[in-house]
Amino acid sequence: MASSSSSTPLLYSCIAYRTTILTEHTTSAASQTSSLASLILPKIDHRTPQKLTYTHNQNFIHYIADSPSDHPASSDASAGGLTYLVIASSSFGRRIPFGYLVEIKSQFLARHAPSTTDFAALPPYGCADFNAKLKELMVTFGTTEGGKQDALGNVQRDIESVRGIMTENIERVLERGERIDLLVDKTDRLGVGAHDFRVRSRGLKRQMWWKNVKLMVLLGVVVVFLVYLFVGFGCGLPAWSRCTGK
Repeated sequence: MASSSSSTPLLYSCIAYRTTILTEHTTSAASQTSSLASLILPKIDHRTPQKLTYTHNQNFIHYIADSPSDHPASSDASAGGLTYLVIASSSFGRRIPFGYLVEIKSQFLARHAPSTTDFAALPPYGCADFNAKLKELMVTFGTTEGGKQDALGNVQRDIESVRGIMTENIERVLERGERIDLLVDKTDRLGVGAHDFRVRSRGLKRQMWWKNVKLMVLLGVVVVFLVYLFVGFGCGLPAWSRCTGK
């Protein structure tokens, strides 16, 4: 992974085909921001174009995700799975980072034309020749006035309004994503548990029914016995002489 110690609010950037990082650069190897990309990329849905910002502590993770509708030509189809991502300090806002993303997308596709590049077939870091350009643009757009103005111009020209860009807290997404397998496992166990509960319930219902039957039989026997004793005492048990006339 390419890195440098340049002081810029743009901390990390990459271009990926779905979950495969093709090119990346980080301005601080100690920032550990690159690990966030591996968590975000699997969550991205390329069925429709996306422009989204995640919040994470003091950083924003911004990305533009293309979809097949962005590249209708059949020869350009694999470009519909590309994601352009940058992690920046939250104090840097969103307009300049998204302007930066528009720029790296433009320059990347100019160097790696979708009509002649099958991004799906590229290995990890298959476009590492673009690392130096990412570094250059991160420094330019993050530290120079001219770069910032270019970024703002890109936003105004290519993104109608950053207000329409969705924002979500990364902890919520990672909580769902990191625990999805656990959730599925719990769902399966709940399904098995529900079946077991139904079986136990039917068994308990039968047990309670038999218990009630036995209780009713016992009560019937007791009632018959009490009637027998009551009538018997009146008839002179044990000979029953009063009732038999003997």
